[in-house]
Amino acid sequence: MIQPESKDEFVRNIHPSAIISSSARLGQNVTIGPYCVIGDEVEIGDGSIIGPHAVIDKWTTLGKDCRVFQFASVGAEPQDLKFKGEKSYTVIGDRTTIREGATIHRATGEGNETRVGSDCLLMAYVHIAHNCTLGNRVIMSNLASCSGHAIVEDRVVIGGMAGVHQFVKIGRNAMVGGMSKLVQDVVPFTLVDGHPAKVVGLNNVGISRAGVPLESRRLIKQAYKILYRSGLSLPEAIAVIEQEVDSCEEVEHFLRFLRNAERGICRERRDFDDK
Repeated sequence: MIQPESKDEFVRNIHPSAIISSSARLGQNVTIGPYCVIGDEVEIGDGSIIGPHAVIDKWTTLGKDCRVFQFASVGAEPQDLKFKGEKSYTVIGDRTTIREGATIHRATGEGNETRVGSDCLLMAYVHIAHNCTLGNRVIMSNLASCSGHAIVEDRVVIGGMAGVHQFVKIGRNAMVGGMSKLVQDVVPFTLVDGHPAKVVGLNNVGISRAGVPLESRRLIKQAYKILYRSGLSLPEAIAVIEQEVDSCEEVEHFLRFLRNAERGICRERRDFDDK
């Protein structure tokens, strides 16, 4: 059913109960477990392992060395009333792990895609809706969900049962507390928690683990205090940060995110003392 593309015989472990489309493309050393369904035009990269009863639906690309656990569904039609059966895509990067019962839906809109980056961990029963974009090294804990068109930047951690409203953006190196309700954009490098979510400080541990230099961390803290402690409006705070905070890559990203925060940003909670 699936023929090697060269004279070198591909090594695969495919359970005889798996159903694999003749148009699917499997890389080397791919494992397909019992009762899996691999749809039309699916591409699975070298070394990936698909667990029992998982479904990889049509027009999905899965990168190298990925793990898809039992009962996960990747690339199914979106839960979107606007969807009319058009050709759209799901793209998963390399070394991403999709745990039990997780669901990732392909995009609404001809030629559009839902994208998950590399080295991500999506724990059990996570949901990624249509047209979402997740960066690299994102961790979503059990039952966390992203609604349609959400954007999650690199190295974000989202706690269990947290819900992300459609079109919300979560900036890089942010951390979201469990069971939080996100209805506004989460500024990069911050910690948010609550229902609705509020900022409770900088994600100092996450920033440090990401290898951000000490001087850049000092500048991020300076920009954070101007944004959240000065009493300025968002446009005013952006202007002051541009004038008073020395430039570095992290501060430029911080400013770029603020300029494009179309839903507004999560504001700071005031019932704590963050030094």
